[in-house]
Order: sequence, then C-alpha cells, then structure tokens
Amino acid sequence: MTLRTAIRAGHEKPVFVRLRDVIADGILSGRFGDGDPLPSVRAMAAEQGANPLTVAKAYQGFQDEGLVVVRRGVGMFVAAGARGRLMESERDLFLREEWPGIRARMERLGIAIDELTERA
Repeated sequence: MTLRTAIRAGHEKPVFVRLRDVIADGILSGRFGDGDPLPSVRAMAAEQGANPLTVAKAYQGFQDEGLVVVRRGVGMFVAAGARGRLMESERDLFLREEWPGIRARMERLGIAIDELTERA
C-alpha cells in the first residue's frame, strides 16, 4: 500500500490523524529507521495531497513526543529509539482502546483465540 493509498483508506479520520498514522507506520515498518530523514513538509504535503501546515502539525506532534528531531537547515530525522518507543505506545493504545471491542466481537461470533492462530 502506498502512502497516498493509506491516507485515502482512512477517509473517516481527519487528515492530520491520517498523516500521523502514515508517518507512524513508516517508522514501525522500518521504512524510516533511526537517523533517517523524513520527507520535507512540502514533499510530504505534495505526496499526500495535504496542506503543508497540516503536515507540519503532524511532524510537530512527533517532535513533541521525542520521536523526530530537527536539524536546523537540514530537515527532520527519526530519533534514536523512536521505533521501540512508538511500538510500545501503539501496543498500549491497541490493548486499551481497540482490543476490548475486538474481543467482545469475537465472543459474540464464537471465535476462539486458538482459531485465529490456526488461520494465521
């Protein structure tokens, strides 16, 4: 799935949140590793069909979380250890907010956990 496809796939979410998801996915998947440069605000905005201010806001959120560092005059880079910290926070978010609903639906449908692992 391309970044542009990913943005459009989450159309029910605000653009800012979708951009954040795309950037986070890039870090989690290893597309952007520790120390790697992120696309410039303008390049990301053009690629995603988004407003540059919205991209800047998404990048600022990652900077505030310590996942991205700015090198003045050079650009934005993935901070050391960002993938591990991001994975931990995304796991916590999943287990706290998404898993209870998934588990309840599985129970309603009579799906056992071992059935899922057999199919994987």
